[in-house]
Order: sequence, then C-alpha cells, then structure tokens
Amino acid sequence: MSGASVDLQNKIDVKDFSFFYGSFQALARLNLPILDKQITALIGPSGCGKSTFLRSLNRMNDTVPSARAEGEILLNGQNIYAADVDVTELRQRVGMVFQRPNPFPQSIYDNVAFGPRVLGMGKTRNLNELVEASLRDAALWDEVKDNLHTSALTLNPGQQQRLCLARTLAVHPEVILMDEPCSALDPLATLHIEDLMRRLAVNYTIVIVTHNMQQAARVSHHTGFFWLGKLVEYGPTRELFVAPRESLTEAYINGRQG
Repeated sequence: MSGASVDLQNKIDVKDFSFFYGSFQALARLNLPILDKQITALIGPSGCGKSTFLRSLNRMNDTVPSARAEGEILLNGQNIYAADVDVTELRQRVGMVFQRPNPFPQSIYDNVAFGPRVLGMGKTRNLNELVEASLRDAALWDEVKDNLHTSALTLNPGQQQRLCLARTLAVHPEVILMDEPCSALDPLATLHIEDLMRRLAVNYTIVIVTHNMQQAARVSHHTGFFWLGKLVEYGPTRELFVAPRESLTEAYINGRQG
C-alpha cells in the first residue's frame, strides 16, 4: 500500500521507549509515530521485541512480574504510562486480537456482547444492534446470523478469528492491535482478515505484528523493522521494501539475515 500523505495525524507517539523484564532489556529507546487510520506493520525475526512492543501499546505487559517501562507512549498526546491512567479504559481504547483465536466458551452472541455488558454500554444502546453491527464490521454477520446462540467453539478457525475481532470492535476502540492474526489460518481465511484490515483502517488505527513480509507489503501503509529489541528502520512500506536505508533491513528482506 502507498505511504501516508503529509496531512495525516499521529495517533500514537513513541518517545525513547525501553522495556525490561527484570534485568533483561527487551526494547531499547524506540522512537516512532503510529499514524491515525493507517495500518502499521512490525516485522523482524522471532524474539526481536515486536510482540513485546505491541503489548506495550495497551500495557498488556503489566501482568508480567518484574516488567517495567521507561520513556513515553503518547496516545492522543497523553502518556499511557502516567500514574493516573485507567488501564481498563486504555484497553477499551486500544484493543487486541491475538495470534490464535480465543473465543470464550459461550455463544457467538455472548462473545460479542461480553465487553459492552461489562462496560454498561448496553444501557445506552440496543445490545442486539451493537452485536449485529460488530459482526457486520468483522464480515461475519451473514455467516452466523441464524446461529447467534450456538457455541462460538463450533466456528472454524477463520470465523473464530473474525469473531474475536468483532468482540474487540464491540467496545468501540480507537486502535486495534493484531499479533500475527493470520499465523494459525489457512490462505483463504488469511485473505479475509487482510481484506478486513484494509476496510477497518478507514475508521481505526491498526498495528500488526507479522512474520509474513508479503503480508506486511500487501496490507500496511508503514512498516517498522525490529532487530534485537531495537527499531532498525521505520517508514512508508513501499520505500522500506523497495529502497531500504539500512543494510540490515535489506539483508533481512532479501533473506540473507534473520
């Protein structure tokens, strides 16, 4: 996809951000913008810090004992690591879709309605409408509308992943984080998810971790290349893949490194 135009705003600003698990430094002084209503892909070999960084964007790493952060991650100009941040609210605003589909052992309807019920959103908007809208946005409504009260575990893996996306969309996030969302899916289901990402980027900021460089090239506007906890290069996807500035980026893309 083409790079962002100059009038786009930053949804997230990462400033001198480092992350530690005890004495181990997983991320070192990262600086990058994440543009509003764009898809940003994070690539790099296993263990280079991509998923740690992704989870830092909604503080999922807070659950890890001895984990700590330095620097700032600004969401709409506000540091998400400030002491007064409501982490529950943050995770509503910055939702996460995981590598493997993880539907709750409940009905399809109850999976999507779970977040809105917890947040009390059903009191201000018809819950049935909210569930339908979320399933439509996840391109799943037509496949499940006659079976909403069937267990979500009866869906195939691609449908389950779209259900997890609908569950995320139901609480009206501003940012969607996707940690290798297609790695457990077949090629057809992968194309469904990629098409969904393109359509959702009209209204949402999306950050995706992927080991599939072709996928990053197909769906993202900007790409960041990680190596050993550092951000080696970041820029418009086409520029990074066609004319990388760093020799390490070129070596990785061409398969000579990593």
